[in-house]
Amino acid sequence: MAETRADAFLRMIRRSQRGRLKVYLGYCAGVGKTYQMLEEGQRLQREGIDVVVGYVETHGRAETARLVEGLEVIPRHEQAYRGISVEEMDVDAIMARRPQVALIDELAHTNVPGSKHAKRYQDVQDILAMGIHVITTLNVQHLESLYDMVEHATGVKVRERLPGSILSDADQIVNVDLTTEDLRKRLQEGKVYTQERIETALNHFFTSANLEQLRELTLRELASQLDQRRREPDEETMAAPDQVVVCLSSRGPNSEMLLRYASRLAGRLNRNWYAVYVQTPSETPELIDAKTQRLLSNTLTLAKQLGAIVFTYKGADVVETILQFAREYRVGHIVIGSPTRSTPWWKRLSGQKTVAERLISCARGFTVVVIDTRRGERPVPRPQILTDEFPEKRPAPPAPSVAMRGLGLGDLLTEDTVLIWREPADRDAILADLVAAACRISGFGDASAVLAAIIAREKQGSTFFNEGVAFPHARVEGLPAPVLALGLTQAGVLDVETHKTIYWVALILTPASQSNAQVQLLALVSKSSQDAQLVAALRAADSPSEAMRILRG
Repeated sequence: MAETRADAFLRMIRRSQRGRLKVYLGYCAGVGKTYQMLEEGQRLQREGIDVVVGYVETHGRAETARLVEGLEVIPRHEQAYRGISVEEMDVDAIMARRPQVALIDELAHTNVPGSKHAKRYQDVQDILAMGIHVITTLNVQHLESLYDMVEHATGVKVRERLPGSILSDADQIVNVDLTTEDLRKRLQEGKVYTQERIETALNHFFTSANLEQLRELTLRELASQLDQRRREPDEETMAAPDQVVVCLSSRGPNSEMLLRYASRLAGRLNRNWYAVYVQTPSETPELIDAKTQRLLSNTLTLAKQLGAIVFTYKGADVVETILQFAREYRVGHIVIGSPTRSTPWWKRLSGQKTVAERLISCARGFTVVVIDTRRGERPVPRPQILTDEFPEKRPAPPAPSVAMRGLGLGDLLTEDTVLIWREPADRDAILADLVAAACRISGFGDASAVLAAIIAREKQGSTFFNEGVAFPHARVEGLPAPVLALGLTQAGVLDVETHKTIYWVALILTPASQSNAQVQLLALVSKSSQDAQLVAALRAADSPSEAMRILRG
């Protein structure tokens, strides 16, 4: 008999030393996600696995409540908010109890203000970091990357959202499906909501059209996730210039739509993607107002949450800067928003064009995707795709690079290339020490030239991002092989203005002839920096040897 998904997760639990995440994914409330999660919890308990209910919401459903019986339930934590007592999941109690498996409902839930984390998925990441396995539930409309599509399909603005990377990083995903007719019948029978809510639900969110759209969206998302897991790009594929870059503006409308589209496009292509903001001389921090700076900061933060590698570049010519970036980082697809207004006819007479028009005209060798981001006109992107008409002008493939598929940070670092600062340090001092360590381990003698290249890159646009990380990097002539050095800055960097303390600085050096190696290392470091378990452990490391143990563990 073929192994069932539940059997596979059971086997995974028994052999794993780290917390595994299993998600029951559905298209709407009432399809049976919590029910199936509790059924699996009961089955695991019968198999001798130590299971607790970390948080389950039965919504008054008797059949769901019966499945809780016999399972140990961790009492909820009461927290006062605006004079009201609110019950939340007690994360500390779950970690102190340290079961093998915790059942945790409603992964996208927003915690009450004053909690340790804003979102439940962040609590789950802490629990996983303790080596506790988690089984959870999620509705497809809560995925950040699908927000625009859900709003267009249902007319509903979903307030509680989480990054799609949480689902992508899950060890198992189970689709909980139910026909829309059966779901509406369950609703009418009072098995989803209480009696007073049934009629409103049937006439608004739970219409047949809405449910069909959400069901289709769930099946497509699941297919996309499975396809990404199936495809392990070989070196020839990885060398193809198919990375995706989305171009951001400080005042561009609906940048969130651009980012979500780019995230989905990169997912379909199974490629890395970048978010690039070009800061022109007229948009220095001294010249733009506080509201614009705040909007830009929020946009870049969302880009990182969606999985982008974020860059800020300085340049007088936006189009030239974007194209320079695209050539350097092996980009194949450029995503840009439509202009907020067309160029007046008298300016067109003199040849003046919008940024999007100039980019289309100059982007030989790239595919340009123009998204209509004008608010209120088209809530869903209708991309105009313009493909290179001159394929012979596409850049030649790069020289073969060192294969890095399947490698982790622990394979690319040593105790000599992990440096720890316990006191606040200057940026230039950190860069100099990391460069020196990288050059020593690689046998490359000209550390001063490497440092100069790194500082020159930083002047173009800082790689010290407002997310607690920095990725200084350079391609170096004569460097024999890619080299990585990691700085753990436990007390932050003194002369870098960011809202969040910089907690690690990953220096990436690659041979000038191996552009693809730089792309791969940037992707690896960026993905690692979004691993909450890894980040928390590294921030507590007391020595390079302990850091290496964590990285290799």
